[in-house]
Amino acid sequence: MPVFEYRGLNESGKAISGLKEADSAKSLRAALRKDGIFLTEVVGQMDAAAAGAGRKAGATVDLRKLARGRITTDDIAIATRQLATLLHAGVALVEALTALVDQVEKEQLKRVYSDIKQRVNEGSSLGDALAQHQKVFGSLYVNMVKAGEHSGALDAVLARLADFTEGQARLQQKVIGTLTYPAIMILVGAGIMAVLMTVVIPKVTKVFQTMRQELPWTTKLLIGVATAFQNWWFVILPALVTAVVGFVAWTRSEKGKPVWDRWVLKFPVIGNLVRMVVVARFSRTLATLLKSGVPLLGALDIVKAVITNSVMSDALEMARDSIREGESIATPLKRSGEFPPLVYHMVAIGEKSGQLEEMLVSIADSYENQVDVRIGAMTSLLEPVMIVAMGVVIGFIAFSILMPILQMNTAVH
Repeated sequence: MPVFEYRGLNESGKAISGLKEADSAKSLRAALRKDGIFLTEVVGQMDAAAAGAGRKAGATVDLRKLARGRITTDDIAIATRQLATLLHAGVALVEALTALVDQVEKEQLKRVYSDIKQRVNEGSSLGDALAQHQKVFGSLYVNMVKAGEHSGALDAVLARLADFTEGQARLQQKVIGTLTYPAIMILVGAGIMAVLMTVVIPKVTKVFQTMRQELPWTTKLLIGVATAFQNWWFVILPALVTAVVGFVAWTRSEKGKPVWDRWVLKFPVIGNLVRMVVVARFSRTLATLLKSGVPLLGALDIVKAVITNSVMSDALEMARDSIREGESIATPLKRSGEFPPLVYHMVAIGEKSGQLEEMLVSIADSYENQVDVRIGAMTSLLEPVMIVAMGVVIGFIAFSILMPILQMNTAVH
C-alpha cells in the first residue's frame, strides 16, 4: 500500500502535515475526513519500504524534499539515543516515536520515523516496522531491536545500539579524515602540474628549440611529457578516468574483490590498519549482539554482513560453520590465520570464564585505541611526506629548465 505525504487543516483551522497509508488519493481524503482533517494538498506518494530511501514511486513525488539531507550514521545514532532515553523514562513507544518525529530535522529521516510510528500504531512491532527500512538501519540494528523486544529490555538495547552506532561513526570519521588530506594534496598537485605542462613549460621549450646544443636527458623527458600532454590531453584524461573507474569496478566485482581485499591486507602499514579496523568492528558488533540476546550463530551471520573485507568475512563464515558443528569460537578463528593471536586467546579465555561479551569489548577497545594511535601517526607523517613528494616533482621541473640555461651561459663564457 502506498504512503501519501499530505497537507491539510484540522477542525480548528490549524495547518498540519504528515504521512498516511491509503489505496488512493480519494481514500486518503476519506480517511483524513474521519480523523477531522480537511485535505488541502497531496505532496507526494511513495512505497512504504522506499520512504526512507526517498525513491520515486509515483509522479507526484516532491524530488526537492526527497533530496534534502542524506541520512547519516550520526543521524541514526542521535535518534536512537533520544528514543532510548524516552523509553527509559517510561514514555509509551508510540508517544516516544511521535516525539522523535517532531524532534528529527532531516526530511527523509522524518519520513522514515513517521512511517514507523504509523506501523507501530497499527499493531506492528518496532522491529518489524524497522525491517521495512532495512536499507536505512541495517540488519544489525533491526535484529538487535527484535531481540530487545523479545527480552523486554528494549530501552537498554537501544542505548547499546546508540553507543555502538556512535563508536562506528567516530571510527569512520577518523579514517575519512585521514584520507581527506592526501586526497586534497593530490588534487592540488595535479592542478599545478596541469598548469605547468600546458602553459608554462611549452613557452619555455620554445626558447630551447632555438638553442643548437644537446639538451640534458631530464629536459628532453620534461619536454616530451609536456608535449604529449599538450597534444593528447583529450585522450590522456579520458584514459586516466576510464582506468580509475575500471579499477574501482574491478575491486567491487565478484572476481576482483577477493583478490583486492587480500592484497590490501598485505600492504605495508595500511594492511595492518585495515585488519585492526575489521577486528575492532567484529569484536564490538558481536559483543553488542550477544549482550542484546541475539543467538551466537545468528549474531555471526550479522557480523559477517557488516564486515566489508571479503577475506575476513570468509574466515568468519568458516568459523560459523565450525561452531555449528560443535567447535568453540576461538579454534576456527585461530585456524583461519586472519585474526591476531590476541583475539583468539582472549576469546578462548572469555568462553571458559563465561565472560565472552566482556572479552570482546576489551578486544574492541584495545584495537580501536591502536587504530587511533596509528591514524594519528599517519596523519602527522602525511603532511611532510606529501610536501617532500611535491617538492621533488617541482625540483625536477626547475632543474630540467635551468640546466640548459646554465649550460648556455657556460658555453658563452
